Amino acid sequence: QVQLVESGGGLVQAGGSLRLSCAASGRTISYFAMGWFRQAPGKEREFVTAIGRGGATVYADSVKGRFTISRDNAKNTVYLQMNSLKPEDTAAYYCSARSSGGVRYTPSGYDYWGQGTQVTVSS
Repeated sequence: QVQLVESGGGLVQAGGSLRLSCAASGRTISYFAMGWFRQAPGKEREFVTAIGRGGATVYADSVKGRFTISRDNAKNTVYLQMNSLKPEDTAAYYCSARSSGGVRYTPSGYDYWGQGTQVTVSS
């Protein structure tokens, strides 16, 4: 089992930055592909970014060039640096872990989830 706890969300003005953290416990994340998803009210959970066990990264087109995912296996933590935030980035952000294979782009591809952290971007 892996437990994931997100932190770092909050209220920020458009154009600002936030860094989300996802702290894992129970098992080392070095064996996992890790992903970030987000869900706005009334919408489905959508893929944001993911990082493979070897460090390869993929991004949704909507965040490419603005968001950066990284992992620190020694700290058992994954980060999401979000720059140039837009009001449409407003959502609950969820960290996820996949125990086998490479990254996946759908929520069903991940085995473990955190509780989420709210990001609100004001215009």
